Amino acid sequence: MKTYWLIAAFVLIINLPFGFWRVQTIKFSPSWFLAVHIPVPISILLRIVTGTGWQVKILPIFVCAFVSGQFLGGKFYSKYRKK
Repeated sequence: MKTYWLIAAFVLIINLPFGFWRVQTIKFSPSWFLAVHIPVPISILLRIVTGTGWQVKILPIFVCAFVSGQFLGGKFYSKYRKK
């Protein structure tokens, strides 16, 4: 179970720059779509390489990490813009 949390932390970190990029785009534009969806294959590849598997019980961990990374990346952009 410890491995799942490490991979989830990595997924969160991967999504930070994409969340930062996402908030600078027009919602549902092609660039917004890319900012949201480019990290998906990266996350899937990470799960395949580490042999994490596709168990339903760990899916919420990875979904939360993905969404949190996007959200926090957007918040970092807001902080960046205020300075």
